[in-house]
Amino acid sequence: MPELPEVELTRRRLERELVGKRIERVVVRTPKLRFPIPRELHDSLPGRTVRSVERRGKYLLLECEAGWLIIHLGMTGFLRLLPGTPPPGKHDHLDIAFADGAVLRFHDPRKFGTVAWTTDTPATHPLLAGIGPEPLTTAFDGAYLYDASRGRRVAVKQLLMNAAIVAGVGNIYANEALFRAGIRPDRPSSSLSHSECGRLVLAVREVLQGSIDQGSTYRVAEHTVAYHPLDFAVYGRGTGDCTRCGGALEEIRLGNRSTVYCPRCQR
Repeated sequence: MPELPEVELTRRRLERELVGKRIERVVVRTPKLRFPIPRELHDSLPGRTVRSVERRGKYLLLECEAGWLIIHLGMTGFLRLLPGTPPPGKHDHLDIAFADGAVLRFHDPRKFGTVAWTTDTPATHPLLAGIGPEPLTTAFDGAYLYDASRGRRVAVKQLLMNAAIVAGVGNIYANEALFRAGIRPDRPSSSLSHSECGRLVLAVREVLQGSIDQGSTYRVAEHTVAYHPLDFAVYGRGTGDCTRCGGALEEIRLGNRSTVYCPRCQR
């Protein structure tokens, strides 16, 4: 699943390629993904120019003059920038064609993605209104996380993955941040100390920014998409050896998601 670093890298690429382009037409092949694709896109987008490409959590926001196109890639979705209009494949659900001949194509085999349109401030849209602070901003700090964790018995990993607490920290990066911070993923959130919250916030920032910095392998212009450029210490390593202490890693399920940690290094 594309996570925050992959979405941010996609945003940067789209910003370079799309800002200033005028939309000529919209082709919707699948009327419903996770939610119905707005019918008004056919009439609302043509003639508009892309003014900016922004991100909120895992959502891409394309400012198209007096409105915003909101895109979530879902579990398996990705965007392709094409120099023309080759025949669509089975899972190519949406084309946005530009006046210069370029096409932005949304491909999503599982159809869990989302495409929405709003003429209001995007932050007020129901998809975005309840999202917490961005993890790479100063609004997400140790004091905030400590306050947010009080009285919560939910596992700390699940707290990190709650978008209402912090935007865009998914399964992969929650695993990695907890390992870096030396905190067991299944501990009750309310058991975190001030210092542990500060350490965890720093770890979240490090793994997200590290993945963004190494993220030149993420493609939006090619069919093959390479996710997760960061070298992972625990995610995807099952019950292998810990890169820090050499002991055996353990794998458990939290919130129906695979969770890998080191019982020696994480307390």
